Amino acid sequence: MRPLLFFLLLLLPEAAHAQDPVFEERSTLFKTGDQKEWAAKDLNDQDWLSGKPLVDEGQIYWSRTLIDILKAPEDLNPYGIQLHVYGEYEVFWDGVLIGKNGNPGQEKELGAEGKLWTTNIIPTHLTKVGEHILAIRSSINHFPDHTGIWDLEIDSYDDLTTQRLIETTYMHIFAGAFLITSIYFLFLFLNNNSEYPTLIFSICCFLIFALVLTVYSKNYVPMHYSLHIVRLQIISTFLLGISFLIPFYFSMQFPFPRQKLLLILYAGILTSIFLIKDHAFDFKALNMVLSMWVFSFGMVAYGGYKNVRGARLVLVTLLLSLAVYFATSFNISLHVGLGLILLGMLYLLSLNIKEQRLAYETSLIQSTRLRLELLKKNIQPHFLMNTLTSLIDWVEESPKKGVLFIEALAKEFDLFNQIENQTLIPIAQEIALCRTHLEIMAYRKEINYSWEEEGIDPEQKIPPAILHTLLENGITHSLPLEDNSIKFKLVFESTSQYRCFTFLTFAAGARQASGDRDEGTGLKYIRARLTESYHSNWDFTSEPTTHGWKNVLKIYA
Repeated sequence: MRPLLFFLLLLLPEAAHAQDPVFEERSTLFKTGDQKEWAAKDLNDQDWLSGKPLVDEGQIYWSRTLIDILKAPEDLNPYGIQLHVYGEYEVFWDGVLIGKNGNPGQEKELGAEGKLWTTNIIPTHLTKVGEHILAIRSSINHFPDHTGIWDLEIDSYDDLTTQRLIETTYMHIFAGAFLITSIYFLFLFLNNNSEYPTLIFSICCFLIFALVLTVYSKNYVPMHYSLHIVRLQIISTFLLGISFLIPFYFSMQFPFPRQKLLLILYAGILTSIFLIKDHAFDFKALNMVLSMWVFSFGMVAYGGYKNVRGARLVLVTLLLSLAVYFATSFNISLHVGLGLILLGMLYLLSLNIKEQRLAYETSLIQSTRLRLELLKKNIQPHFLMNTLTSLIDWVEESPKKGVLFIEALAKEFDLFNQIENQTLIPIAQEIALCRTHLEIMAYRKEINYSWEEEGIDPEQKIPPAILHTLLENGITHSLPLEDNSIKFKLVFESTSQYRCFTFLTFAAGARQASGDRDEGTGLKYIRARLTESYHSNWDFTSEPTTHGWKNVLKIYA
């Protein structure tokens, strides 16, 4: 609801300012040169030109605009005139100097002075209903093709000076909401740096924040006209980033065929619009925003066609932004439309966050189940019964070996207790568990078990009892070689794309009948543990070989 309130606050100043105009602008005439008499109201200007002149840098030219005042000002509330003119100039109203902005004709000698937007008071006795002359004596040292009056507004002086500040205040509140949202979702991404839609949403919010500040900075930051092009270039750059990232975000939420090709094509279109016509900034802004809307609408419509959750609501926000575009000015529709589109993006993120929360809760249940499964592996009655039976025999036949048997069993239990509540453990700890288990099984089965390692990095971590489970499968389902031995070998290799653990069993054969039964316990435990720690970024294969059995575990970066 807060963003919607911001939109309403944004529209209030515009609605309040919507009233009957107090003036009507007629024709504007131009003449190159400099004579003080040209400011007079009753000057005969029939030989002046109606087209904007092309002047040399620093050359003075005059403009005369016929203005009808339709309503006289109230007492003690004079009119003001707000001008958007490139250059440094003097303003005359009915021959009376009412304002000066810089030093026309002396910019090179005295340096750059003045502002691009100025507001001047018109004396009350010169604002009677009827025709009046606005004369401007101007020179332009930069952008000589930008002569003339680009915009003017006549209204109550108090309204002109306060209205823009009120509008700027609302827009800064609007921008602040995007800044807070951007920081919040940036922190969410830093906590889970695999969620790139969150990062893109954060960047979009920040770019809109920067866009609003740059657009409305003109209302409180004095700016010489020579810097205005730089400001417009910055605005165009922000719009370029926003126009690309929003469809890119929707492409991640609603995948479609030939996605990469279409995104490259869209990036080319945006770049072409951005580079065309250096000074046609309104043209660039309008076409980049419309391109963004068309591509976004196509992607979201495809998601709605495929019944992707959330697509239809996002379509509604896109259509609302289009309605705002037709109902208001481009400046208002741009910010309100972007706010509505980001609300749709936020809705999609909220769906993703909800799914992640449910997945997390499920993972907690799964993790508890896996810990219980690990505990069962540790204290299963069948294992304890067989082990204790073997222990009795060893104590009776060879007390010293019986003591070693007990120490190995105690060590395995101790290791199980250490890893019981862990999600990942050092590989060295897992290897120690496997070696201890081989000692126990050597006493139980009286088979010569051996363990070898190759390329092991002690800094690596894996889920607990993964290799132990593979070792148990190898012991249970393999037959010893002719010399009554079974060998196990662990090989580790690492690349920039993945880490690979290869677990080899060297034995005479396998008991296939019992192997099928263990598929549902041992390998299921392994896959559940891998999913808990690495989600889908892993691959596991298990297959027979000529020397016994081969298990390959790849964990991708």
